[in-house]
Amino acid sequence: MSPPHFPTCELLMKTYIFAAVTLCVSTLLANSHAAKADDTAAPTGKWETLFDGSNLDAWREYNRDSVTSGWKIEGNALTCISHKDQGDAARGENLITKEKFDAFELELDFKVTPAANSGVMFHVVETKKPPYYTGPEIQIQDHKGGHDPQKCGWLYQLYPSETDSTKPAGEWNHLRVLITPAKCQIEVNGVLYSEFVKGSDDWNERVAKSKFGKWEGFGEPTNGHICLQDHNDEVSYRNIRIRRL
Repeated sequence: MSPPHFPTCELLMKTYIFAAVTLCVSTLLANSHAAKADDTAAPTGKWETLFDGSNLDAWREYNRDSVTSGWKIEGNALTCISHKDQGDAARGENLITKEKFDAFELELDFKVTPAANSGVMFHVVETKKPPYYTGPEIQIQDHKGGHDPQKCGWLYQLYPSETDSTKPAGEWNHLRVLITPAKCQIEVNGVLYSEFVKGSDDWNERVAKSKFGKWEGFGEPTNGHICLQDHNDEVSYRNIRIRRL
């Protein structure tokens, strides 16, 4: 009879290493599948900073490759330099995001000077005409001293609001904008101003009755830039962030 055969230390070590490697690979694959499942289940995207007070890396001027000279970073705010302060150099320099967005949630703070007027537009497409020829505009202005009949927080000529939660000129306000195919909302300082569905029958009827009804393609794009309007008045923005939905 042959003597019993016992595994050598070398063989035992190789077996142990193989088992450990197999266990590690299995664990990594399991974690990878779990991560993918979590990503798929996530209802919303991550917040992206568009302006944090330090730079304009996420922005450029409408129909230009560079950042406009009509705006300045002062403190932690992005401020449109008024026509009065720019003098002959003023030419109306609208800022747009470098990236385009379709469904999203946008948040920012804004502050106006007395009688100032501006706007925040979305789904802007660059053409030879100004950005408001394609992108709907949320009115930003002094809600008491402003001269435009379209009040602050209204979707210009389309969706007005019976409420007014805007703070006086010189104070910061918070704007939240939700744009999705199923529902859109505009809130000022936590108060809902309007809710609508872009491209719905109600939307199309309101567009047709407004000055935009004669503008080919107005409000039709479902993907485009976010735009901060230069209306020749001093208006400031800060804490601008967005998340894709």
